[in-house]
Amino acid sequence: MTAAAANAKSRAARTKKIRQFVTPEGVDLELKIASAGLRFGALLVDMILIQLALLLFWLLMLWIGVAAQSDVTEVIWMLGAFLLRTFWFIGFELGSRAATPGKRLMGIRVVARDGGRLTADAVVARNLIRELELFLPLMMLGAGVAQDSVSGWIMLAGVLWSLTLSLFLLFNRDRMRMGDLIAGTWVVMAQRVKLDADIAVDAAGDAMTFSEEELAVYGIFELQELERVLRGRDPRAMRDVADAIRAKIGRPVAEEDDVFLLSYYRQLKARLERKLLFGKRREDKYASD
Repeated sequence: MTAAAANAKSRAARTKKIRQFVTPEGVDLELKIASAGLRFGALLVDMILIQLALLLFWLLMLWIGVAAQSDVTEVIWMLGAFLLRTFWFIGFELGSRAATPGKRLMGIRVVARDGGRLTADAVVARNLIRELELFLPLMMLGAGVAQDSVSGWIMLAGVLWSLTLSLFLLFNRDRMRMGDLIAGTWVVMAQRVKLDADIAVDAAGDAMTFSEEELAVYGIFELQELERVLRGRDPRAMRDVADAIRAKIGRPVAEEDDVFLLSYYRQLKARLERKLLFGKRREDKYASD
């Protein structure tokens, strides 16, 4: 195989993982679907962290149980384990990063397939399905091994059930779990940038590109407010401002707020500076361009 053919094959493979949002305004946004390997790695990291947290919780309950001579601590530990396992994924994915620690380490995040903000309903749905995909079969198998009360056929059925649901993502081009399919979500590569001490650096290396029409809606006042928000680094403020700009220019929610805002700030600043060179100064969004 020649080098050119190999490069063409590699580009085709990468293109298969690219998905596009097309907004009603006709704005295209490309996203790269996360691979099954990255998703498995993220799950493995999260499971290790959960087990470490449970170990620490168990040691604490053991100490309390020995001191109080009470068996209630065992019930408390089981309840704590259930709550941690259930809300670990939901809590982190409802955050501003839309990613658990495992996903953040692997550079991936969850997005809504319709381009909107991830809703609590979608996050809860995709993660409750994980109980059926993974935890329920594991609990059933663990109980069977521990008590020797489950027949081999039932254990085999549990394994097949787990494999059928857990390996579903390997057999669809969007690498969706059953939870993703039901909740309307994708897991994609997360674009990350470092917020420089001087955020007004060259925009050539930005992760996103905006059209002239998208940049033309704001002026100097909004640029200054955007800079204030970026320097403040308040996740809630950044989310609110990012959502407002996306709604204004017709962009879907498909990348992290800091990536979106920093790219928009740099390119808006560059546009306004170019206008100033020709004596055109736009004070705010209400002024004519």
